[in-house]
Amino acid sequence: MLTALFARRLAHAALLFWLVVTLIFALVRLAPGDPAAFLVPPTATAADAERLTAELGLDRPVVVQYARWAGAVLRGDLGESFASRRPVLDVLRDAAPVSLWLGLTSLALTFLVGVPVGMLQAARRGRALDRLLTVVTTTAYAAPTFWIALALVAVFTYGAATLGLPAWLRLPAFGIRTPGVALHGWAALTDLARHAALPVFTLAAVGAAGIARYARTGAVDILDQEFIRTARAKGLRPARLYGRHVLANVMPALVVLFALSLPGIVAGSVFVESVFAWPGLGRATLTAILARDYPVVMGASVFYAAAVILANLAADLALPLLDPRRAMPER
Repeated sequence: MLTALFARRLAHAALLFWLVVTLIFALVRLAPGDPAAFLVPPTATAADAERLTAELGLDRPVVVQYARWAGAVLRGDLGESFASRRPVLDVLRDAAPVSLWLGLTSLALTFLVGVPVGMLQAARRGRALDRLLTVVTTTAYAAPTFWIALALVAVFTYGAATLGLPAWLRLPAFGIRTPGVALHGWAALTDLARHAALPVFTLAAVGAAGIARYARTGAVDILDQEFIRTARAKGLRPARLYGRHVLANVMPALVVLFALSLPGIVAGSVFVESVFAWPGLGRATLTAILARDYPVVMGASVFYAAAVILANLAADLALPLLDPRRAMPER
């Protein structure tokens, strides 16, 4: 039974993945702009542009281009970048570690901060602290990511320098390490941490605000249950009440939410990597879009689509195991 269920879910996920990447392929080809126009020098003639278009295979009908691309993907070949003439797999392989490090760090902080804040709000619901944290988390969650990033740069980079604050408070705004300086050991780690502080805080602030709102809502629903009132009437200590009963009942939904947040490790930092000039997947994708570098755009899309769909599949399969009450029979 479980094997058949897994096979059906996997088949649905594969079909959805192919539909998504096909739609993206069509949208990319329908976008205005000619890749050859971005690659030829200003002195090139129309014949040079036509020759480059033919070399890139863009003179073929879109259906033929799609068939060739799909066949290559099935063989594990994502093509070659128009701009750098490097295999797309190499481009993504170079950028992925940066995005993974940035995303995993911010995701860990998101839950380590967001869940306790949400539980604190639930414990103090209706009081001044709950209302204050509601305003803070709602504002942080609603604020555009790029606005938060630019505000942090204005305060901790330019503002700190203008006010003459100590050097350790002047956080770098751009890049992953200090250029022109060879650092090793703890010095290199410290330099990386200083450059990562602002982008990590930007992503974690938005994520933690959303998780806090979610955790508060889930905890408040649990606190209204009869077994919680019974536990309180028996004199159960608050720490044990919230740790063993409230958090334990909220945890399955939080685990699923964590699984659904995993694709954001690489897909949710496009603006942050662009603002802070971090050479990750987000910045590489945005650069490829602006340059009409179709192979890189499609390669990143394949990566993103697979991450999102696999995370949803994992969450869908894990939920009945974490909370059997939510298991739905297959019809």
